[in-house]
Amino acid sequence: MTRLTVLYNLPEGTNEEDYLGWRLGEHQESNSAMEGVTYTDFSMIDASWPPESDSPYRFMTIAEFKSREIFENSFYAEEVQNKLKGDIKRIKDPVFLISDILVKTDKRGE
Repeated sequence: MTRLTVLYNLPEGTNEEDYLGWRLGEHQESNSAMEGVTYTDFSMIDASWPPESDSPYRFMTIAEFKSREIFENSFYAEEVQNKLKGDIKRIKDPVFLISDILVKTDKRGE
């Protein structure tokens, strides 16, 4: 299983409420509809550890795919990359991390 994690901030002067309206609606639908996505979530970072530290990022998105091959065929597809070029203009300081999940414990169904 492959995970894409995106950490980022918003550009100065961005209305966070307007951004969240877009991000939680249209963009979340787009993420979850991406070919091969098995799970996706979006988080607002409001604390970090240790307590006296500040997080360098305000937002985090996670998208999981069944395999690296499925991820690469989906994420690097021309239409996805073209859309990303526009979407990335809405954010600042993005870091895209691609990882292979070695172990996963999911207790959400309990």
